[in-house]
Amino acid sequence: MRIALAAGGTAGHVYPALATLSALRSAGEPVQARFFGPDNRGERELVSGHHVPFETVPAAPIRGQARLALVASLARTAAGIATAVRALRRFRPHIVFSTGGYGSFPPSVAARILRLPLVVFLPDVEPGLAVRIEVRLATRVATATEAALPQLPREKTLVTGYPVRQAFAGSRAASRSALGWGMDEQVLLVAGATQGARAINDAVWASLPRLCEASRVVHITGEAAIARATAEREALSGELRTRYEPSTFRPDLPALMLAADLAVMRAGASVLGELPAAGLPAVLVPGTFAGGHQRANARWLADRGAAITLEEAEIETLERQVLCLLGDDSKRSAMARAAREAGGSDGAARLGALLREVAKQ
Repeated sequence: MRIALAAGGTAGHVYPALATLSALRSAGEPVQARFFGPDNRGERELVSGHHVPFETVPAAPIRGQARLALVASLARTAAGIATAVRALRRFRPHIVFSTGGYGSFPPSVAARILRLPLVVFLPDVEPGLAVRIEVRLATRVATATEAALPQLPREKTLVTGYPVRQAFAGSRAASRSALGWGMDEQVLLVAGATQGARAINDAVWASLPRLCEASRVVHITGEAAIARATAEREALSGELRTRYEPSTFRPDLPALMLAADLAVMRAGASVLGELPAAGLPAVLVPGTFAGGHQRANARWLADRGAAITLEEAEIETLERQVLCLLGDDSKRSAMARAAREAGGSDGAARLGALLREVAKQ
């Protein structure tokens, strides 16, 4: 089977495509895959190492753009559709698999133009603009949670669960051992998504000495903020300095999530699958961009007792919330249990089965 993967914009849209591809390959059927998407937010780096050729397809966000920027985005999207049509004609896939994000839009439209089967997966509770349009073009639709069904065409939608990467199959003990951390050490993981998050970063730096006194702080800042993070680390006293670990990006994020006691994160597409897979309690600070769809993701986990939602307007309370949770083992244990109960282990396999079914029709 030849499959075209379409995604881009954030890692939370790229990873489900790769996890599903891994499940297809594990099932034993020969699979030839190619990734089609933009190459301006680290997509190529994320895909590298998965034995998937990468074809750059221009794309740009549409929602929330000023008039001149919107014109440029529309022109780039049109160019991306034309590029995708040519690239898909060369590859001749049996099926196109979109996992959302603005980067998935040009290949999905190209699939419709070429009359190729299109399966669209929604990793969020609420669909973004690209997925809202793509589901109208899709042969079949899949989603991570039943909460999304009211906004999707039920007659062609299947709830598969979230396709979690195999790296989340590890254990807390093994992850801590690999990272060189003791089992009794408290660890706070701060990850503001692939590009970082300024509001979260600023709040962490404002509270850094107190946070480092309570725990080891592993902080994924994004490229733009690493210089500031390094300066903040140097300003700490010698003992606390060793307890703050900033970096632009961590490829071992699954191990970090399995090993951590608490996370502070955005509420992007990956949280519905990866926080439950890791059994990781979290304080979620949903972004207000892209229509504010992250609020629905955060609310879904919070309603199940797996997370606490903190709006950016209340970010000054982050220190109090984090220190309170780090000091309450029973509360974190209850949140971890709730997170694990909210997840599932077979999302990737179920999506793989759906793709094989549609490709053979």
